[in-house]
Amino acid sequence: MPALTYYIGVTLDGFIAGPQDEVDFFGLSDDFLAFLAEEYADLQPGHLRAALGVADAPLARYDTVVMGRRTYAPALAAGIADPYDHLRTVVVSGSLPAADGPVEITAESPLEVVRRLKATDSPYDVYLAGGGRLAGEVSGEIDRLVVKKYPVIAGSGVRMLDRPFAPEAFRLDGLRTFDNGCAVLTYARQ
Repeated sequence: MPALTYYIGVTLDGFIAGPQDEVDFFGLSDDFLAFLAEEYADLQPGHLRAALGVADAPLARYDTVVMGRRTYAPALAAGIADPYDHLRTVVVSGSLPAADGPVEITAESPLEVVRRLKATDSPYDVYLAGGGRLAGEVSGEIDRLVVKKYPVIAGSGVRMLDRPFAPEAFRLDGLRTFDNGCAVLTYARQ
């Protein structure tokens, strides 16, 4: 059964984007980009896979990405119909019309979508691209967290999980640090 992995960049104070969905304050470095290409090539959008030289790399662990409308919107604004054209792309949105094309747009409940994707016999896992509201709605189904913790404080913006207080325990499985000050922490649900 596929696992659901929430792979996300976050500030020290828990934001995944600024108030206007800004993400340009997340610093990158050659060392960090090489790590992403080697360890998480499946989870990079198509344009970044090309820039990293892994556009044709076979899928290693993931074959599906789930995202909300706000996460999908920047690709649409740039004229990109499917930002993850190497993965099955599912967009959960009550406001976008269903479309014929490379992306599955659904108005189903996010929880139903995630449970349906996890109930398959696929040997590949499912990548949750966010954002915070979607992640909050399906947090009980998240099996793994890959948190790219950046050394910046935002003050306000989009929270990593937008949901009511409900503690869930995870165990730390890995930690890597990089020359840009970023730490990548991997967690598994306890």
